[in-house]
Amino acid sequence: MRFRAFIGAVCALCLFAVTLLSDAAQAAPRVFDYTYDDIVNTGLANKCPTIEQTVRGSIPLENGTSYELTSLCVEPLEYFVKQEPASKRAKAKFVEGKSLTRYTSSLDQVQGPLEFNSDGTLTFVEKEGMDFQPNTVLLPAGEEYPFLFSIKGLKATTGEATSAITTSTDFEGDYRVPSYRTSNFLDPKGRGLTTGYESAVAIPSMGDDESIRKENVKRYVNGTGHMSMLVSKVDSGTGEISGIFECVQPSDTDMGGKAAVDVKIRGVFYGVVEEA
Repeated sequence: MRFRAFIGAVCALCLFAVTLLSDAAQAAPRVFDYTYDDIVNTGLANKCPTIEQTVRGSIPLENGTSYELTSLCVEPLEYFVKQEPASKRAKAKFVEGKSLTRYTSSLDQVQGPLEFNSDGTLTFVEKEGMDFQPNTVLLPAGEEYPFLFSIKGLKATTGEATSAITTSTDFEGDYRVPSYRTSNFLDPKGRGLTTGYESAVAIPSMGDDESIRKENVKRYVNGTGHMSMLVSKVDSGTGEISGIFECVQPSDTDMGGKAAVDVKIRGVFYGVVEEA
C-alpha cells in the first residue's frame, strides 16, 4: 500500500511539473534561437512571425492617444494573374500561378501611424520599412509576369467606427506600385530612361507604329494597388495581431512598353500595435 501511495504521489508531482512548465512556456516570449547556418537556404527568413495559439483578444484604443503599427510583415502565399478570355462572351478570370522568386518575397519591418478619423474609423498609414519586393509569377501555360510587390504609402481604413482592434477588424485601402525597373535599367537593346539609347539600331526612333514608339521612349510608370487586411488573431497582452490579406495590383509594363495586367496576391501578415 505504501509503495502504491508513493507511486501515486510521484505521478501527481510529475503532472504538476509538466503543467507548470507548459504554462510558463506559453507565457514566455518567443525567442528564435537560430544561427546563420540554421537559417541560410531554408526559407525561414522569408516567413512572418505567427501567434501560435488561437487568440481572440482585443486591443483597446483611445481617441486622442497616438498609436502605431510596427514590425508589420506581409508574406504572400498565392498568386493569380488576370487573363482575358478567348471568347468575347466569356469573362476575364484570374489564373493561379507560382512564384519564381525564392525566399525574398515577403515585406518586413514596415511601420506607420494608426490615426482616428472624424467618423470614428481607424486608418493605418504606411511610412517606412522593407515595403517592396520584385517578384515573377509563372502561369501553367508558360507565360511569365514580373511585378513589384509593394505596400508603399498604404492608407488602409476600417470599414466602421471602432474603439479597439479585434478579430473582426478589417483594414482596406490603396497603395502605390512603383515601376518594376529603375531609371538606370537598360533593356537588351540598350534602351533606358536616363541612360542608354532612345532607339535601338535599325529601328526608327519615332515612327507611325505606336508599339515601336513605346518600346523606344521609356517612361517611369507608377501604378495603384488595393489591399484588404483581415485580423484573425489578437494578443492583447503583447499587442500582436495577425491575419490574412488579399491585394490586386498591376504587373510590370516594361517602362511603358506594354500594358499592365492585374496580379492578385493572397497571404498572411503580422504586426504589433504600440503607443507612439
